[in-house]
Amino acid sequence: MLLNIVLLLAGLVLLILGAEWLVDGSSSIARRAGLSEFLIGMTIIGIGTSMPELVVSLTGAIKGSADIAIGNVVGSNIFNVLLILGVTAIFRPVEMTRDNLRRDIPLNIVSSIILICFGMQYTLFKVGGSDTINAYEGGIFLLLFAVYMYISLKSGKNADASQEENEPQRNLWLSIGMVLAGLCALIYGGNLLVDSACDIARELGLSEKFIAITILAGGTSFPELITCVVAASKNKGALALGNIIGSNISNILLILGASALACPLSFNNIKAVDLGVLVFSSLVLIISAWTGKDKKIGRGDGVFFLLVFLSYMAYLIINL
Repeated sequence: MLLNIVLLLAGLVLLILGAEWLVDGSSSIARRAGLSEFLIGMTIIGIGTSMPELVVSLTGAIKGSADIAIGNVVGSNIFNVLLILGVTAIFRPVEMTRDNLRRDIPLNIVSSIILICFGMQYTLFKVGGSDTINAYEGGIFLLLFAVYMYISLKSGKNADASQEENEPQRNLWLSIGMVLAGLCALIYGGNLLVDSACDIARELGLSEKFIAITILAGGTSFPELITCVVAASKNKGALALGNIIGSNISNILLILGASALACPLSFNNIKAVDLGVLVFSSLVLIISAWTGKDKKIGRGDGVFFLLVFLSYMAYLIINL
């Protein structure tokens, strides 16, 4: 047990370090291309900080642990909004733009609904023999992700560049090296995390879904938490919000799409409460904009997000 705990912590450290290297290197390359701040947050950093989830979910799917893949993504998306954005909003209110309300947040909601429709198609529509995301549906997710990336890059390319005048510019080859080193750390750390977490879950008699939706989801969401808090401290709310939205969309369309190609993903152990909280975490962003002042996610919203998150964690613990 002790060895597995050490390996779990080592995997988390590698994931966090790998994500930081990947984000820093990718951000430096993106700034050279003159991308906007929100676009960097939504694509480069959002996808970069989702790499731990990609590695953990894909590794779990390849090893036949579908609960790891599904639970990790569902848990991470819930963590991202209710915990990370909640903490960020308490630290400093996050402002939303018109494009956020008209395009980005609705796309986040739609991707969550598509996930439920595909994953629960037998329960909801009596289609197919089981609640499973197969390779064909995984391909649709990846196609939608490619369209999302194309639209995002096309719409943000001509926006104001995000580079700060006083921010030192890294050498291009150093940035590329950081990206490659980050990927290596993520892959190795993901393997350590999945193996040790599954062993701990079995020794404690816990389900893979529970450990994925709590420990794994929380651990792989640390890069988003660090990124958002740092962004808020530098008064870069657009980057923080873009990180969360981009990460959540990437989690569903890219990560589950790739995982479904590796192995069919069963939803048999995912409960209605889990999916309900997932959809709610998508809807609260637009609800906050409608009910709040100046289209901001304020400190009151942040406190509410945290209360909902803690209630959900209590439910999971009670229903072990």
